[in-house]
Amino acid sequence: MYERKNYLELLDDIQSHPALNSLIIKHEVSAGDLSLHVANGDIYNVLKILRDDASFLFSQLSDLCGVDWPENEIRFEVVYNLLSMSNNSRIRIKSLTDDKNNIQSICKLFPCAEWYEREAYDLFGINFNGNKDLRRILTDYGFEGHPLRKDFPLTGYVEVRYDDDKKRVIYEPVELKQEYRNFDFESPWEGVKYPDDVLSDEALDDK
Repeated sequence: MYERKNYLELLDDIQSHPALNSLIIKHEVSAGDLSLHVANGDIYNVLKILRDDASFLFSQLSDLCGVDWPENEIRFEVVYNLLSMSNNSRIRIKSLTDDKNNIQSICKLFPCAEWYEREAYDLFGINFNGNKDLRRILTDYGFEGHPLRKDFPLTGYVEVRYDDDKKRVIYEPVELKQEYRNFDFESPWEGVKYPDDVLSDEALDDK
């Protein structure tokens, strides 16, 4: 097993690399892992340096995911988790994007990113320029909306069921089949309503 390069050594290598360091907006450390914040337009170049440069060799894209911050001016954050098997180290790259600032696809750098980007597109609506197969991957092609956006309705827009008469799957507006229940969270007997005579002192004495 290779000796692990910790985040301090990794950060020192980054700051000693003029081309890479100039593209870093800021860095942060959480639980011993280094995270770099990169501008939307620089993400491809940063990941290429981290993959190819002998000081880093982050050859594996472990994960790519989206984060929704609806209160921010630039709503979405794309997070890339990289692994260097040569240095036994990990690094996280973050970049902001939205509908007006599509982010560059990294499929040419990491072919596995094609499916990760499709997932982020499907669940968040994040667009990746250069992904030639950017279509839904977890929801159906006719699905409306993006389920992991924080403003997506909890009950969804439509529901899917098999219709015995039409002999096919159909979509129809969501209808709640039962009324919402009211809970008394201050009582260990939530939702229980006792008749007045049951709660009378005489009735309690008899018990």
